[in-house]
Amino acid sequence: MILPLVSLFGVGLFLWPFAGLGLPPSTPALAIGLGTVLGLLVFELGTRRMDARALSLLAALSAADAALRAALVTGIGGFSPIFLLVLCGGYAMGPSFGFLVGAGSLLASALATGGLGPWVPYQLFALGWVGAAAGVVGVWHRGRMPGAVDVGLLAAVGLLTGFGFGVVMDIWNWTFFAGSGQLGWSPGLAPLTAASRFLRYYLVTSLGYDSFRAAGNAVMVLLIGLPILAGLHRVGRRFQLQWGMSDKGQESAPPLDHETTRNLVVPPLAVGVDGRPPKPHKARDQVQ
Repeated sequence: MILPLVSLFGVGLFLWPFAGLGLPPSTPALAIGLGTVLGLLVFELGTRRMDARALSLLAALSAADAALRAALVTGIGGFSPIFLLVLCGGYAMGPSFGFLVGAGSLLASALATGGLGPWVPYQLFALGWVGAAAGVVGVWHRGRMPGAVDVGLLAAVGLLTGFGFGVVMDIWNWTFFAGSGQLGWSPGLAPLTAASRFLRYYLVTSLGYDSFRAAGNAVMVLLIGLPILAGLHRVGRRFQLQWGMSDKGQESAPPLDHETTRNLVVPPLAVGVDGRPPKPHKARDQVQ
């Protein structure tokens, strides 16, 4: 519940320009500062609830995703490969993990490429919500080997979140856009007026750009999403320790080829060592 709760406060980072509260002109700068604190807080709280294995997987996915984005920082017409592992990680491992993959990938990428700026807290939440959305859809299909249906669903999520990411990120740009009285934000706008101005701003400046991103997300998932989902599915199954139960409710005997002790799996030769000396072989007893 911690991640959804803190993430809910992040929604305010994007919706305040439509509140019509007559906020001062310095509000965008204050929102950036608050968003930075909230973004780092949600990432810190989320990672503290992970065990070492999940944290290692999160770090690996975030690093790989940051490397993909480093190869193509600005993207091509809105397309960026950073969305692929965020979508797959969320779908395979759950909404909270998906949010952290998105946030972690963005933070690692910003540090690696030097792309630190006032847009980072907005990107952190926006990309985290992409992974969370994939995780919500994947909840209904988790626990079995992914197939064509999963790839199709995730491609649809990638398509929709491609547009969604662009919309929420445009809110940040829009609050600093004052080039036109019919498009830009200004303090004291009524909610409906602010919404209509933002809609025009989005249609004029970003719809085509976001369409390329959304289509790219879907194509990436369709082309290479299945092996990534299958690999994450196998990793997730290894994370789960399953004890067999007998009819009496007691733990049943472990498999013959391994002895399982909580999270540690050891070969049978290392278990149950008998310290007594071995009995002599019958053939040796017949020595003259």
